[in-house]
Amino acid sequence: MTLEMWLVLGILVTAIIFFITEWLRVDVVALGVLLALMVTGVLTTGEALAGFSSTAVLTIAALFVVGGAVLHTGLAGAIGRRILTIAGDSEWRLVLVIMVAVTLLSGFMSDTGTVAVLLPAIISLSVNTKISPAKLLIPLAFGSLLGGAMTLIGTPPNIIVSDVLRDAGYEPFFFFSYTPMGLVLAGIGIAFMLLVGRRILPDRHVAVEKQVVATPKEIVDAYRLPENLLRLRVRRGSGLIGRNVFESGLREQFGVTVLRIMRPPDLWELAESEGIHTELQDTPIIPDAEATIERNDVLVVQGEVTAVNQAAIHWNLAVQPAKPKDAKALLSREVGVAELLLPPRSSLLGKTLAEVRFGTTYRLTVLAISRPGDGHNLDLKNTRLQFGDTLVVQGRWHDISRLRDFRRDFVVMGEPESEVNRPPRSKARWAAVIMAGMLVLMVGEFVPLVTASLVAALLIVLTGCLTMDKAYDAIDWRSIVLIAGMLPMSTALEKVGLVNLIANGFVDTLGSIGPLAVMIGLFLLTSIFTQVLSNTATTVVIAPIALAAAQTLGVQPQAFLMAVAIAASMAFASPVASPANTLVMGAGNYRFGDYVKVGVPLILLMVVAVALLLPLIFPF
Repeated sequence: MTLEMWLVLGILVTAIIFFITEWLRVDVVALGVLLALMVTGVLTTGEALAGFSSTAVLTIAALFVVGGAVLHTGLAGAIGRRILTIAGDSEWRLVLVIMVAVTLLSGFMSDTGTVAVLLPAIISLSVNTKISPAKLLIPLAFGSLLGGAMTLIGTPPNIIVSDVLRDAGYEPFFFFSYTPMGLVLAGIGIAFMLLVGRRILPDRHVAVEKQVVATPKEIVDAYRLPENLLRLRVRRGSGLIGRNVFESGLREQFGVTVLRIMRPPDLWELAESEGIHTELQDTPIIPDAEATIERNDVLVVQGEVTAVNQAAIHWNLAVQPAKPKDAKALLSREVGVAELLLPPRSSLLGKTLAEVRFGTTYRLTVLAISRPGDGHNLDLKNTRLQFGDTLVVQGRWHDISRLRDFRRDFVVMGEPESEVNRPPRSKARWAAVIMAGMLVLMVGEFVPLVTASLVAALLIVLTGCLTMDKAYDAIDWRSIVLIAGMLPMSTALEKVGLVNLIANGFVDTLGSIGPLAVMIGLFLLTSIFTQVLSNTATTVVIAPIALAAAQTLGVQPQAFLMAVAIAASMAFASPVASPANTLVMGAGNYRFGDYVKVGVPLILLMVVAVALLLPLIFPF
């Protein structure tokens, strides 16, 4: 091996270590890879930055916008609920309908978004039918992963391997090239879950009454948030004057949450001194880091009466009863509430809210903490957070949406902001028409994939299904930067000769048995890596190796690359292998071993199916 080979291999191994440990965000690691390849001179500046102009990256970004519109307009939820109405109350029938529904939906939109939309409805079905949610939620997550393997746009790895084929001078995969194998795998997955999987899954009944919450209004009611609302008027000489809410220490010291600042008009003091009791309109202010508390402000707060009185004495505040309209401070078009689930690798685990400076860092207020198995809310000041805890947060919808950028730390339950800011029903029709038109263009190959997706994304904005700001929010920029940053790694692997070296190793080791053995080896390697790495990063690295192995053997590469793409979707054996798996873990009260017991046999079944059928669909 040459010095350049060792250098690129060192960068790749370092990146894999960071991906597995999550010491840094995956997009930061990808940017580090890009810069390392550029600074060391392995790639030119143009080669290193080529990922940001890749058609795969642009296509995926546009598809995020289309998928965001399907979610935001309520189209996905309406379709999902309509399908689930036929589920009945039989466990096997519920598993069947859930998996078929989520498989079909996730073939055309994000698997995580599909699970997030259907999760509340399925938990509600679980409560009504008295069937443990643990019997239904892993089938939901696994169905979404199987659906991603059915179409070209089902998941980013499918688009990536198609681009690898095209760039190498082969005909790329078509929209439904994945469907024959995908349908077989989906059928095997559903049959396995019906006959074996649901019997292996635990029958844990958890306190799900709060998990049933599907809308912000239901969250407010379930946690009884309007209770303990009071008002605090800021008197002359109060120490709060000139501070913002986060500097006040009301939450950290007293457990008192400021929901809104009501600022009286300038003439308020004059009217008060002259005994004029005319109702003057206060100006509501959202208590963020920029809002400074002034004299005569009225703080709408939530907390125990004793704690509120203690805070009032400490800060020289006047306690007043809440008004009926104060409950609106919890929920409006500007602010709202949401439930957050803490995944296994969240950086918040083992810490209190004060230690992570939650309010300052995320510009949101935690109103309640609940834990599976506990029937009451936990102490906000002293509770050390654990995996599976649910945080109820309140603040601006924009800041709640931003939490999706911290997927390692939080899983946002559902699409809470869309329940309050729901567009008119006509927008859902527009979203359906635009998506259908995009699919027609893709299936008929009237225009390139990237053109169809960009046109659809533009029409989504022009028709008002999403505003431009919401379109930007709908794009998972972490995934975009990850793909754009890791694509140069595949270029570097090819440029220094590592792709051919690894491919030759595969051929020398397994090639004597035949191309089928090499394909199975690639499938197993990809499926193992995808349990601990992003399926996108795994595909970017292994797809060029699969292509080179096929070329070395002198066989057609389609089956090898299809095997890599399919294996990248087989993230069944770990709760952290896919956001969809993480999303259902707390609600189903699953343990790591539950995924292993069900996921490993399912992956082995998929290996057998791919080995038997894929060479028939794409002959060597």
